[in-house]
Order: sequence, then structure tokens, then C-alpha cells
Amino acid sequence: MPKLSKPRVLLPVLCLLVGLLTSPLLAAEEVNVYSARKEDLIKPLLDDFSKQTGITVNLVTGKEEALLQRLQSEGANTPADVLLTSDAGRLAAARQAGVLQAVQSEALAKHIPAAYRDPEGYWYGLSVRARPIIYAKDRVKPAQLSTYEDLAAPQWRDKICVRSSDSIYNQSLVAGMIAHHGEAKTEAWAKGLVANFARPPKGGDRDQIKAVAAGECDVTLANTYYLGGMVNSPDPAEQAAAAKVAVFWPDAKTTGVHVNVSGAGVTAHAHNRDNALKLLEFLASDSAQRWYADVNNEYPVNPAIPPSATLESWGTFKADTLNVAKLGELNAAAVRLMDRAGWK
Repeated sequence: MPKLSKPRVLLPVLCLLVGLLTSPLLAAEEVNVYSARKEDLIKPLLDDFSKQTGITVNLVTGKEEALLQRLQSEGANTPADVLLTSDAGRLAAARQAGVLQAVQSEALAKHIPAAYRDPEGYWYGLSVRARPIIYAKDRVKPAQLSTYEDLAAPQWRDKICVRSSDSIYNQSLVAGMIAHHGEAKTEAWAKGLVANFARPPKGGDRDQIKAVAAGECDVTLANTYYLGGMVNSPDPAEQAAAAKVAVFWPDAKTTGVHVNVSGAGVTAHAHNRDNALKLLEFLASDSAQRWYADVNNEYPVNPAIPPSATLESWGTFKADTLNVAKLGELNAAAVRLMDRAGWK
């Protein structure tokens, strides 16, 4: 019986197909982002990153709590490589939940001051937001203002508007005060502040600013980028409200103005870890930091990048040097304290 010829072509073809399927050169370069920041506040930067690197960014946006719960429930099967959110308290909660991993980078260490990143590299601040006192220009003189603590004084009875205690921004402010002054002193301050409320807390930061402009109260606490957004708003009503208020930088002689960050971390089960790190480095780069300043009215986390013209118009200030990671560590204590003080 004649011998059958060996299928000489089949094996090379199979090897070629396997090589094509497994070749990293042909694999799609991507990074998957879960973002608690609104799409219009981050997508232009992500698009720019894709143009510069060829890495596709797949973006999922949602509420902070929902995204954290999603990461926890997905576990090792999560598609997310990066979690991007809006407060050090949220970032600390994500670390505590075990959904982030530590990463180190010379570029991140160079561009982001130590006070604005997790000490062990679990997350990095990408923009800075200050929370000063906003006051009515026609009813309050700057000389009447001094510190956050002074807002609990009797002279401000029925003159203060603030967001509720559910606001992570207020929780972080109280956490910072606990870090500096201890719980007892901070609780006494919180009770005095509550006694000075002009109305029950409601609405967001813009609503507080509008309430000051409308005469419902004289003073509020708000993140500067909200006021910056109103100053540059296409809505004439928002512009008019912003024109009636001014910024006062408290605690210039003591601890400095309370500051916080928006930031990001690489997820614990990132399948595109290298691309995730590249994205974080890009968001800390000079061009991205300028975008944060000029478009979002946030202070660049990189001190070498100047703030926007709007922010510069409010003058310079002394920022609190407390590591913002402490705000997350003390969040639970702050929430309990606010409850005891009757801050609804």
C-alpha cells in the first residue's frame, strides 16, 4: 500500500492562525474607565489621550456609590481598569473596599504633591478644589470674616446656608477640622453652625450661592469650581447671581483653606494595568492640567500649572497642607459628629 503524504501545509497554517490570534501587536489597545465625574467634565481629556496614544478609552459614568458597589460585585470579573471619582473621601472608601491596587510612577510622583495622593499609591489626586466662604457683597464686609470656626459665632445667626450633611464635600470639611482640632471642639463648632442656619439644608453648591445672591442668607460654603461655572455660564441668571457674591479665603493665619481633590486609581483586577497607568500619567500631564484649569475651573494639582483667569481673579490663598487621605480616614467620625450636631 502506498504511503499517504503528510499534510505539510496544515501545521504552518495552524501556527500562523494561533500567532495572529495571540499577537500583542494585533490585540486591541484599550482601557476601561468607571467615572463618577460627569461625561462632559472628563471625556474631552479621554478623547485627547486616545488621539495621542492610540489607546481606546471605554467610559462608563454613574453615581459614586453605584460604581463602588458595581466594582465590589464584579470582583475579579470587572472590566474596569480605572476608577475616577470626585473626592478624597470617595477614593479612600474605594481603597478600604479593596477595589484599588497600589501603583507607583515617577511621573505621578513628580507632578502630584504628596498631600494630594494616597501615601501608598492606591489613588492620585488629579485636580484640586478649594471650599472657601462665599458671601453677599452688599451685606457682608470681608473684615467681618476670618475662619471657618467663626461661622459658629452669634453674629451669623440665621445668615448661613449650606448643603446637607449627606454632601461628601461637607463631610470632608468636617473631617479636616477633626484632624486639626479634635472631635470635641469640632462638634461644638458644628452645633454652633447649625444654630446659625437660615434655612434647612437643601440643594447643591450652586443653590447655596444663588440663595446668598437672592438674600435668603448672607454666607455659604461652596467649592470654587461651582462659582467659576456660574461666572462663565451661558445662563444670564447664573452670571447675575455670581456677580452678587465674592470669595473669602478663611484661616489664612492658621491651618489654611480646606482643599480636596478629584482623583483616580487603578482597579484591583485591572486587565489593562499598563494602559491604566498611562492614563493616570496623562491626566497629570501639563496639557491635561491646563484643561482642568481652563475648562473645569479647578485648580491644577500640578503646582507648575497656573489656574484659570477666573480663579486668579479671586486672588491667592493659603491651602491646608493636611494630606487629603486623612479626610477619608476620618469620614465615618465626621458623619457621626454631624448627626449628633443636628446637621440634617
